Amino acid sequence: MPPTIALKIDVDTYVGTRDGVPRLLEIFDRFGIKGTFYFSMGPDNSGKAIRRIFTRKGFLRKMFRTRAPSVYGLRTLMYGVLLPPPIIADKVPHVLRETAARGHEVGIHCWDHVKWHDLLPWIPRNMIALELGRAFALYEDILGRRAKTTAAPGWTVSPDSLEIQDALFLTYCSDSRGSHPFYPVMEGRRFKTLQIPTTLPTMDEVLGENGITAATVNDHYLTLVKPEGLTVHTIHAELEGGVLAPVFIDLLERLRARGARFVTLAEAAAEAMRGPIPCCGLTMGELEGRAGTVALQGSEVGTPQTKAP
Repeated sequence: MPPTIALKIDVDTYVGTRDGVPRLLEIFDRFGIKGTFYFSMGPDNSGKAIRRIFTRKGFLRKMFRTRAPSVYGLRTLMYGVLLPPPIIADKVPHVLRETAARGHEVGIHCWDHVKWHDLLPWIPRNMIALELGRAFALYEDILGRRAKTTAAPGWTVSPDSLEIQDALFLTYCSDSRGSHPFYPVMEGRRFKTLQIPTTLPTMDEVLGENGITAATVNDHYLTLVKPEGLTVHTIHAELEGGVLAPVFIDLLERLRARGARFVTLAEAAAEAMRGPIPCCGLTMGELEGRAGTVALQGSEVGTPQTKAP
């Protein structure tokens, strides 16, 4: 059986939106592939991520391992600290429109990426709703329709954020890391919005680890791609749409040679909903290659559901 691949594209920064997304659109057009793009809508406060040096074990090492200054650019690393943060989607709305016009799925990553990623556990529920509300309002203003899917920055969630997503009547979300679609159960609370988890490690998690280089990373990926079921690969506009674009092109060529079938996350969600879907635990835990914690899919809870619980 050829593998089924869904490409999830996280767009974290202004430069990634302005420069990385158009480059990825060209690559996708070359291969005839559609992806699911998640845009950060509000201020690019990338410079404020520097505080992670003091709060997240392994962050400084990851910055050096992935050569973040050369990947993101010094200007991006000063936004929100020494330079005023641009309102990303407001500055380049044409990029979102062009992405949708080319037939790709467009969702919301967040309003303020760094704020959500770093501070979510301490943000009151009404402020979480405000963060998402701002993003939804600007999205609708730009694209003329309501967003149907979101993906949390850094795979960072809380019971409150999941509850707010439920209230938004989204088709599905992609906030977690795991192995297959599921309905989340977190801290004893059961939620009704389908999760489509990322199944592969991201490029910044594996480069420089265990001897993996840009020349060998795709060999590693091909050993992880499942011959059956859904493989969800998250890429970043700033990496695969930037200096690592040639590496990403090579991966697509090798997957195409294997006969891979590419789907959007919406298509993957629709296929999952044709059968029973398990409810699984969801917890924040550590993942190799990442600084801090991410939302991890756990074991099944109860019996599989034929509709949202």
